[in-house]
Amino acid sequence: MRVLIVEDDRSVGSVLQDFLLELGHESELVLSAEGALDRLHQNRPDLILLDFRLPGINGLDFLQRQQVKDSRIPVIVVSGIASEVQVDACLRLGAVEFVAKPIAFEQLQRILHSLEPQALAREAATARQTSDRRRTPRARVALPVRVRDARGSEWETTSVDLSAGGIKILPVGQAHPVATVELSFTSPGADERFEVSSLLVRVDLDGYVFHFANLTQDQLERLTLLVRRLAASPRPE
Repeated sequence: MRVLIVEDDRSVGSVLQDFLLELGHESELVLSAEGALDRLHQNRPDLILLDFRLPGINGLDFLQRQQVKDSRIPVIVVSGIASEVQVDACLRLGAVEFVAKPIAFEQLQRILHSLEPQALAREAATARQTSDRRRTPRARVALPVRVRDARGSEWETTSVDLSAGGIKILPVGQAHPVATVELSFTSPGADERFEVSSLLVRVDLDGYVFHFANLTQDQLERLTLLVRRLAASPRPE
């Protein structure tokens, strides 16, 4: 992956660069959020490692910038001083994870590993869009969805829309997903149940967007047929 490190302490940034290099990732270090904004469309990164406490634009302000939201680049916030309220604010603004300082590198490695399929999926999607501009069928449908993450948290919500490659779900109260979750949902009529590993790719004002990861051929075929059937069905008045 191409990782943009936003860290005003050059020595900390260099340690992160060495760590990423050992894992086989490319990285670039910038010392301010303003510098990071310039990089969003120049050599676009797959991931941003963002220090919370920065001179000028801080981490929270950075996440609120429309340019950052529109880029849809996953952001991991790193800090040793943020309060629980600030951590929650970062996650609600779209950060996929929050890592405390001093950094537990094993934890960071696990997060990076979980995000690699997301970066590969984004590259594959871009390639598909370049060669084929036809939109993937998508159905607006309200299905009960159960979310379960690696920390053992579970909560229930409702889908906004569904495609063979992903799903959008509504936010619920204080619950927010981490980078990778298991999603369970049943088709209308309860005739088909799906349990799918999913990657958080975007946080919108009205919900969370997930990409389905590691689908089997059978799951892909069943989802494709389901979405086509739902898309063709008349919507209730």
